[in-house]
Amino acid sequence: MAEYKKAIFAGGCFWCMVQPFDTLPGVKSVISGYTGGHKENPTYEEVCSHTTGHLETVEITYDPDKMSYEKLLSYYWQVVDPTDEMGQFQDRGETYRPVIYYNDETEKALAEKSKQELADSGKFDKPIVVAIEPVQKFWPAEDYHQYFYQKNPLRYMMEEAGGRADFIEKHWSKNN
Repeated sequence: MAEYKKAIFAGGCFWCMVQPFDTLPGVKSVISGYTGGHKENPTYEEVCSHTTGHLETVEITYDPDKMSYEKLLSYYWQVVDPTDEMGQFQDRGETYRPVIYYNDETEKALAEKSKQELADSGKFDKPIVVAIEPVQKFWPAEDYHQYFYQKNPLRYMMEEAGGRADFIEKHWSKNN
């Protein structure tokens, strides 16, 4: 039986962070939730009020024999704007800032290495500002947020139209 691991990433609206990871081989689940704040078991409304300190995040459960942490990091960089530290695309504010949460010093080193490699690549003309922070308690979001892209495909497409899909195409298409 596989020994699953967990990774927690913040990258703006959690609805838009589930689908890219959910479709990867070796990923068992991608749960929308909240991390980083002071309020226990926050609600969506509380997090949206920007008073809890929480960020919208995803908790990815994966099989490290089929999907490495390094590969998850590589995918992460391709679904966020790593040059925007105060939100992602149309979602603005602290709740939506991009963060890689690490579980141990090995993950921290891998995250820092991948961030530096992206900076050195010259792909972006602004600094790479994604924070790398120690993991904190993850609180799953309400059921109606889970796998939103499957439950509400039209609303999900509207969220993606908020700039994320175009940004990804511009910076990560095979021609760039």
